[in-house]
Amino acid sequence: MTDFAFSTVASILSETGAAARLGEIVRERFPGARRALVVTDAGFLRTGLAELPCLDLQRHGFTVTLYSGVVADPPENVVNDAVRFAQENDTDLVIGLGGGSSMDVAKLIAILATGEQQLADIYGIGKVSGSRLPLVQVPTTAGTGSEVTNIAIVTTGATTKMGVVAPQLYADIAILDATLTLGLPPMVTAATGIDAMVHAIEAYTSKHKKNPMSDTLARQALELLSKNLIPACENGSRLPARQAMLLGACLAGQAFSNAPVAAVHALAYPVGGIFHVPHGLSNSLVLPHVLRFNAPEAAPLYAELAAIAVPQASGSEEARTEALVAAMQQTARITGIQTTLQQVGIHESDLDRLADDAMLQTRLLGNNPRTLTRADARAIYAAAL
Repeated sequence: MTDFAFSTVASILSETGAAARLGEIVRERFPGARRALVVTDAGFLRTGLAELPCLDLQRHGFTVTLYSGVVADPPENVVNDAVRFAQENDTDLVIGLGGGSSMDVAKLIAILATGEQQLADIYGIGKVSGSRLPLVQVPTTAGTGSEVTNIAIVTTGATTKMGVVAPQLYADIAILDATLTLGLPPMVTAATGIDAMVHAIEAYTSKHKKNPMSDTLARQALELLSKNLIPACENGSRLPARQAMLLGACLAGQAFSNAPVAAVHALAYPVGGIFHVPHGLSNSLVLPHVLRFNAPEAAPLYAELAAIAVPQASGSEEARTEALVAAMQQTARITGIQTTLQQVGIHESDLDRLADDAMLQTRLLGNNPRTLTRADARAIYAAAL
């Protein structure tokens, strides 16, 4: 058996309705904390779903301040503004309440509000030093798995992003409560759910750090997600399906935090960065075409995953791989999200730029089960048109 290391958050609570007793949960874990900063975005704030968690925090003795300036793919100025806001309010506890962007910003606030480092100092892997504030993550979408990952992504230019990867970014507590996802539109539910499925698939086939624990989590995640995504989209008020989706996304997040993602994400990033396509949808658009490209190397593993996502699939490993690809495409069609690059405003004349940008994602491409060249990247984008 291959040697491996596995890391994750200290504590996970999966409980429908847990957000309504957030103050109780956090007070028990951090008895000395007094000033909680809740990090979210304006859209989630408008749903009214932040009110009960904030009231319970106050009920348990916390002074609560809200930072709702998070935007999708948060740029450096938003991160720095949020850090200043935390410092001005003498924050001693950070709570991420939202999607991946809000939770990523919460991670960075917890690191940077101590004043020991600046954002520019911590880009890359293992650059974080010193202490951080206590950190609680409460996802409101079932997709990114950010509540259990040690990664935060920041937009650094018009189309460029950089990551912060460090063990200090693992939260102290992750709380999974499906009541917070009830307001998600079906297409957001679909795109974020497929994003989580990509995390599971890519972790299971990651070239360098695939291990027995990440494999087990990825398989369980894919089972939960594949069984519950369409029901959650068809009837968004079905709490059992919503809770299963949250748990699936969390397990997939744990898997890919230890066995990193690869070419699907590498090719999705330019789609999102240049054309402002949501991350989950970007992944979904290139997913089937990357799977087909990888099949010559990864078909045995894809066939194993097909047994979970498409249990009726049979035949050779190649045939079962194609069944997995078809199932992913069928899921996108049934849920109504876009299935081609043209539908999001991308044309043949854009493919060279996309291919050039994709090849800059060397950290991700190195995890891919099959070596991918620029010509391969362009051909994948062409197939996705």
